[in-house]
Amino acid sequence: MFVQMVDYANKDFTSIIVHTNSRAQYALLMIGLPNGPNAHFKLSKLVLRKDIKNHGNPTGHKPKLVLSNFTTRLGQCIGRIPGKASCKFHNQRDFIFFRHHGYIFESKETKGSDSNVKKVKEAKGGEKITQERVMVRLQECGPRFTLKLISLQHGTLDTKGGEFEWVHKPGMDTSRRRFFL
Repeated sequence: MFVQMVDYANKDFTSIIVHTNSRAQYALLMIGLPNGPNAHFKLSKLVLRKDIKNHGNPTGHKPKLVLSNFTTRLGQCIGRIPGKASCKFHNQRDFIFFRHHGYIFESKETKGSDSNVKKVKEAKGGEKITQERVMVRLQECGPRFTLKLISLQHGTLDTKGGEFEWVHKPGMDTSRRRFFL
């Protein structure tokens, strides 16, 4: 089934994201087209947009990606998987935290004797230009979740005969000071 999806999507798209929902755990599979890489993540602590207090509505703009703390060679591979909104991926202790925020622009009244007066500047031609102070803040749009890398594979999706660059094994979690991303 995945092979048919990859063949179909390879015509017009650059990547596929598959979200699996089994009883054991949630997972996220990112397939880079046409020749990989493929990243398999464990998805945890999922909070949907409707469950976030005072959430904003997402805009139609393409979000800017903010990647922080991806310093190792493996982390840089993950960080390369390719407005008015921002999506942040933050790597901390081999967990990737995702947050989606939108920008809120608010006009701020100037302090002084008359708080409703706008600042006035004189241009070269003697014209007066009014300026209003605009404040920018972030509002979380959601969803938010945490990812843990399970495997990174070269080439197209082939779970049995594919070449894996990195696979998480249970014995790797013994040291709290060793990180892979």
